[in-house]
Amino acid sequence: MYSQYMFNTLAFNPAYAGSADVLSAMILSRHQWVGFAGAPSTQTLTVHSPLPGRTLSLGGTLIHDVAGPAKQNCAFLDVAYRIRAGQDARLSFGLKGGINFYQADIAALTTVDPDPINANISGKVLPNVGFGIMLHSLRYYVGLSAPKLLENTIGTDGGVVTNREFRHFFLQAGYVLDLSRDLKFKPSIMARAVQGAPLSMDLNANFLLRDKVWFGAMYRLGNGAGVMAQYNFNEQLRAGYAFDLTTTRIGAYNAGTHEIMLSYDFRFDRGRTISPRFF
Repeated sequence: MYSQYMFNTLAFNPAYAGSADVLSAMILSRHQWVGFAGAPSTQTLTVHSPLPGRTLSLGGTLIHDVAGPAKQNCAFLDVAYRIRAGQDARLSFGLKGGINFYQADIAALTTVDPDPINANISGKVLPNVGFGIMLHSLRYYVGLSAPKLLENTIGTDGGVVTNREFRHFFLQAGYVLDLSRDLKFKPSIMARAVQGAPLSMDLNANFLLRDKVWFGAMYRLGNGAGVMAQYNFNEQLRAGYAFDLTTTRIGAYNAGTHEIMLSYDFRFDRGRTISPRFF
């Protein structure tokens, strides 16, 4: 779950690799439900760049995720093949592959059962592959992806599967409109679908002032709302922050969710980076 998903797309869609047309790195730290015991925390590092010729692109993603007794460390390689789909648009096809190291200290959970379950999972290796497709230009983007296609078994009890991974599908889209010479408006959506859970959707409305400052709000259907802001220090360096509050009953027991993002576009030649970046 990310609030600033539009700037962290490589984490769930490999077709995003190379979209900046330069070597780009991004780090994001999300701390969900602050003050809640066992609250989820996620750190993400992504790096991607087009290869010479700019048809193929490579990327890499590292994710550290903690939720209660469960910890995951993921490493994935992303490959994208891009073709022109118009004067300034590109259609990109991406593949993602890697491993997830999963562990869970189940025995540490507090329970009313006098004979608690001792089913700890230590260092389980879960390989996976995924795909993505994205159509984008300087002003719009639309993408569909499934970053993990394999539904790995995580835990069993007497030969019965008790815990497993489920396939997630992501759909995202956004468009940038000029409201005036100094103000741009970018509406965007992110939809997530997985077996056994309601459809999750984020609706975002962001504004860009003088190509320097992003500010806006988001609403997650049936779950929460928040605000976000981002500052472009120059053509290469950006920093962003998002704050969410859940509208569910869990909201009474936490101080909200904080998400910090920092990205940098490396420029090794005399060419220019894409500035401002809209996604």
